[in-house]
Amino acid sequence: MEIKPQLLGMEPYQPGKPIEEVKEELGLTVVHKLASNENPYGASPKVKEKVQEVLLHPEIYPDGYAAAIRNKVAEHVGVREEQLIFGAGSDEVILMLCRALLSNETNTVMATPTFSQYKHNALIEGAEIREVPLKEGKHDLEAMLEKIDEKTKIVWVCNPNNPTGTYTTTKEFESFLERVPKDVLVVSDEAYLEYVTATDYPNTIPYLDEYPNLMILRTFSKAYGLAALRIGYGIGNASFIRSLDPVRPPFNTTSIAHQAAIAALEDQAFIQACKEKNRQVLDDIMAFCEQLGLSYLPTETNFILIETGIDGDVLFDDLLKKGFIVRSGKALGFPHAIRVTAGTKEQNDAFLQAFHDCLEKRKTLSQG
Repeated sequence: MEIKPQLLGMEPYQPGKPIEEVKEELGLTVVHKLASNENPYGASPKVKEKVQEVLLHPEIYPDGYAAAIRNKVAEHVGVREEQLIFGAGSDEVILMLCRALLSNETNTVMATPTFSQYKHNALIEGAEIREVPLKEGKHDLEAMLEKIDEKTKIVWVCNPNNPTGTYTTTKEFESFLERVPKDVLVVSDEAYLEYVTATDYPNTIPYLDEYPNLMILRTFSKAYGLAALRIGYGIGNASFIRSLDPVRPPFNTTSIAHQAAIAALEDQAFIQACKEKNRQVLDDIMAFCEQLGLSYLPTETNFILIETGIDGDVLFDDLLKKGFIVRSGKALGFPHAIRVTAGTKEQNDAFLQAFHDCLEKRKTLSQG
């Protein structure tokens, strides 16, 4: 059988190592996963209560229209229900957009490095990828504008950006939107929105009235702690959403995910508490880095990218042996960095000690 030629040589998405695998491989009893930007505090306690009834009837298909969660999200965000499309995580909405808009006769513009699934799905559709290097760790929107031509169908703005944690300001994004051609879709991927503390971060919902070519992506996988249930959504022009919906697989989000997401939205006090604890842990990491003279990128997410001057894979292995799973920066476009998810205070205190020990070990080896 012959598959699409563009799939030859492509690698599937590589998630962080599973905890149980690391325990078995290294003979460890305690392992902390700080690699996948999950919420270390889990989901709201209200989530477990809400999903119990659904668990009694696994034989029944979910509501394909996702009416209950659609209504709740529309109310929470402040849009009409017909402006929403749901996916198995916002990842699936990215897949839908690429499938609907891209082909081997089109191109798509994105930063590099940024979230890998924009490029991955675009390549599957055979589109030309136009990548623009980050400028001082941020999206270079001016250079991205220059890459747009009559064959451009999608421009991706990951805000805040993964893997850097940096963000595009209100002023920058508004200026960009004004100049993107109206027939080019601008995707604002806001997976880490709930963690943002910057006062000049754009509130993109009001832009939808003026810019029908804007699509906003959000997820329940990060701050809401529902990563295992796979549910996210896109917000856009109602007419565009209707045109996009035939690409969506039937029953693509589950009844359990619907009810869990409803419960998660109803507990905003939990989200606020998670946000505050997350910021404190990040402040501790940044203070640690400054004390040791390590550079890092200021972050508006629940992770931080730290430049260490050491091969990212080497430091990844050193930390793994101490029971900490992080992400090597090598695969993320930063060969001498690691990306670390903010854990609980207890996890972070232990991580910083292990991190310090690993750095000292490498310093000693380099001097020897």
